[in-house]
Amino acid sequence: MLYQLYETQRALLSPFAEFASASAKLYSHPMSPFTHTIGADRVAAGFDLMHRLSKEYEKPAFDITSVQVNGVDVAVQEQVAVSKPFCRLLRFKRFTDEAKLLPKMKAQPTVLVVAPLSGHHATLLRDTVRMLLRDHKVYITDWVDARMVPLDAGPFHLDDYVGYVEEFIRHIGPHVHVISVCQPTVPVFAAISLMASRGEATPRTMTMMGGPIDARKSPTAVNNLAMNKSYEWFENNVIYRVPPNYPGAGRRVYPGFLQHTGFVAMNPDRHLSSHYDYFLDLVRGDDDSADSHRKFYDEYNAVLDMPAEYYLDTIKTVFQDFALVNGTWRVRGELVRPQDIKTTALLTVEGELDDISGAGQTRVAHDLCTGIPKKEQPHYMVEGAGHYGIFSGRRWREKVYPVVRDFIARHEK
Repeated sequence: MLYQLYETQRALLSPFAEFASASAKLYSHPMSPFTHTIGADRVAAGFDLMHRLSKEYEKPAFDITSVQVNGVDVAVQEQVAVSKPFCRLLRFKRFTDEAKLLPKMKAQPTVLVVAPLSGHHATLLRDTVRMLLRDHKVYITDWVDARMVPLDAGPFHLDDYVGYVEEFIRHIGPHVHVISVCQPTVPVFAAISLMASRGEATPRTMTMMGGPIDARKSPTAVNNLAMNKSYEWFENNVIYRVPPNYPGAGRRVYPGFLQHTGFVAMNPDRHLSSHYDYFLDLVRGDDDSADSHRKFYDEYNAVLDMPAEYYLDTIKTVFQDFALVNGTWRVRGELVRPQDIKTTALLTVEGELDDISGAGQTRVAHDLCTGIPKKEQPHYMVEGAGHYGIFSGRRWREKVYPVVRDFIARHEK
């Protein structure tokens, strides 16, 4: 019922959002007579803010059309390498007419970025991909909004997530370097462990960034909620069926709008201040700051529904049973044994101020990988970085990326 009420509210707000957008333009367009009235700048800013607070946010595009490789601009084309019901494996194919650069690009390492399935779209890692493309061939998992997946596609469990990662690694080949950001550190760890246990070729490296491998270490507010509420509480309070106006009608999901409410509730003062600053930037005519706000919230406010089975499996396996670190996790009957990984180097990255996955939660991976030589297990703590800072923004570009790039390069041959 809650999902239906939300959809009703969204439908009712839609015309008001359009009205606010039109009114903002009426009081800000240079050709409009209203623009030259007293207080027009504040009226326009108020309507613009109203529009952004009431509009619906669609999935953003990666919008990566070119990057610099060795100082040369090369074209980038987004391609679908593998299409599954709940995920698309995207490849960012680079093109150049520079004869000398082409063989260098072909010889560069191949990276698979496993994006989180935890509320936001994979485009949240746009900055991650853009930097990696400078020195690598890049693939990324683009998870599908569960409300868009027809019911006849079947359920999607955490085990299925692990299976998808295994399939994508096999598709790309064992020469791949895998980077997992936040939530997927756990299923990626499982996928590579299972492949190693079976004697399959495993990736050359795995880089795990800010993930809850052991959420008992420096638990955050997110971890505490997952650990202190019962499995039944989550099933009864956050799981709803998709309404009839979507392809996935009837599918049980953890709705994106509930997740977004939780994101905002973690730092309400920060968001309130940000929106007020946006209003002031519009009044002052600071277009650069206003545009930065729009870009951030266009991404932050775009959320997807998660399959209920996957979400509840994650709560139980990762945050309540701690099955990975306790050595009790079975995926389709196979025991997950990280100690069987021997030929894949491991890099862990944590943010000093991470309020999603606390310090130490990712680093514990080193204690589990007893089969990997210690010299092949570096750890990097990013001073002053929060959760998003380890994969996006200035700290990612200037501090983290060089470490990840050099780690991959050392293990490419």
